[in-house]
Amino acid sequence: MTASLDAMPQNIALSSTEEALCILDQSLLPNVTRYITLRSAEELFEAIASLRVRGAPAIGIFAAYAFYLLAKQSAKTCDSTEDLLHQCRTHAQYLNSARPTAVNLSKMLHRCLTRAESLASSDLPTMLAALCEEARSIQTEDMEMCRAISEHGLSLLRDGDSVITHCNAGPLATSRYGTALGPLLLGNERGYTFHAFCDETRPLLQGARLTTYELSRAGISCTLICDNMASLVMQQGKVSACLVGCDRVARNGDTANKIGTSGLAILAHYYRIPFYVLGPSSTLDFSYPDGAHIPIELRDASEIKTLFFEQPSAPSDVACFNPAFDVTPASLITAIITERGICYPPFSDSFAKLFPNEYKEGNP
Repeated sequence: MTASLDAMPQNIALSSTEEALCILDQSLLPNVTRYITLRSAEELFEAIASLRVRGAPAIGIFAAYAFYLLAKQSAKTCDSTEDLLHQCRTHAQYLNSARPTAVNLSKMLHRCLTRAESLASSDLPTMLAALCEEARSIQTEDMEMCRAISEHGLSLLRDGDSVITHCNAGPLATSRYGTALGPLLLGNERGYTFHAFCDETRPLLQGARLTTYELSRAGISCTLICDNMASLVMQQGKVSACLVGCDRVARNGDTANKIGTSGLAILAHYYRIPFYVLGPSSTLDFSYPDGAHIPIELRDASEIKTLFFEQPSAPSDVACFNPAFDVTPASLITAIITERGICYPPFSDSFAKLFPNEYKEGNP
């Protein structure tokens, strides 16, 4: 069975009046499909922090539109582009503090701020028009990158393969095809038959709530499993490959992704199953030499003990450690798939070949 991606709900869009940002609230899926309208800096910040919008590329797209929206609001009380730039810097710093691990947030805010600064000598309407254009370009570029990543990823799969996924890296987390789910969705359009074992991805259940939602709507066969069942399905020979996304990739290939990814990579290494990381070049951060330098977001204990439970799952006074991400060593990764091609170990050589200028400068 195949289904068009046009049936997928759009996750991020600027309102028709360009006075607000409309997003699909991913924290409510799969049971409730609700779009929310955001206007203030506080609402935009909260949407990122509470994972109403999530997925590294999607956060970057959201940040670009949020930057434009806040600039447009600020321009109403600014007398000059210099005044507006001051406000833009403040808003960028505020939004960037919402989440630390996914590099797309800071990178796209920096890109928008750089565009604004390049027009410091222009007038306010010109600067605002340029910022709107920049945000739309970022979204369009991500669609194109996801399509290219999907093509490269599909070349590594065979019709009938069964894969395992972790967290969510489909259209909800990016745009159009997604990254880690992209090869499955693109292959499905071309008549390939795939099956996916989807890790539930504790504690926020992105695999259960979002990945199965996307795959089932696309007509792709999938089976939900608890995170601690991955070893068994691998041991039983049911998995051909692991497909995961990424939130930040260091210069040596170490990769930060949703908590539990590194454990899945260890299992794949033991069972000799290819472990593929799929992500756009926007997630590459060559300024960080290795994964030890990647900041790891820590989240509230309530996500472990009370969220999704009718009754608390542990005594109220029990301490919790709730990191949102972990780092998978480059040594456990079979390949990193980008829009420019497939990078194989040693990743430093592959990055230098596919991203020569960016790798040399240390900041793509």
